[in-house]
Amino acid sequence: MQTHDLTKTDQPLRKSAQRLRWFVDAFDQQIQNTEAQTGNAFSVDRGALAQVFADWLKAFEAQKPTREDDKPAYVGFAAGLMLRTLIKHKPVALLKRPDNADQSNPAYFWPEGYLYVAFCLNVRGLVLETDFHSAQQPSDRLSDNRTWWSFRENVQKDPSLAIAFLDLFAGDEPEWTMPELFRTGRVACIAERFYAKEVTSHDDE
Repeated sequence: MQTHDLTKTDQPLRKSAQRLRWFVDAFDQQIQNTEAQTGNAFSVDRGALAQVFADWLKAFEAQKPTREDDKPAYVGFAAGLMLRTLIKHKPVALLKRPDNADQSNPAYFWPEGYLYVAFCLNVRGLVLETDFHSAQQPSDRLSDNRTWWSFRENVQKDPSLAIAFLDLFAGDEPEWTMPELFRTGRVACIAERFYAKEVTSHDDE
């Protein structure tokens, strides 16, 4: 499989990531890397993969922020949207895992989910580093099998929780209540001011 330098682009990487060709190349490279690292083998439904991209782009555009300060945070949110869409459409199927695979290892416990998470975290980290000079700091939860049990069980019931779990894996603070809604910095500030005002008024009673 031919590999490409995904950072070679004449525009911000986050813009390139909004093109189907870039997405397919990046996903193919993730499959190649994950197969080499784990010994797992996967098949890909190309039609389902194209549908993943179309649905993700629609969701991405629906909440895309206009404030510059929100754009780094939106990279993480967009990666979570991608994970949700991959889990919903299931474009990848496991063909085989190594005979001696330890299924307490997340890579073998849920190989497809592991591939999806690796892809979303890698693209997330690449865009943050290339466009915003910010380093991603993955959490130890990424290798915790108990977290993966919870992740797999919960996203089968509500795929939007994939957004919160990706934040957890990436070392960020997850939003568990309504993870499918992007919260801008402005909204957060307003909420903090309201909460502070409410606390003050209660203290005065």
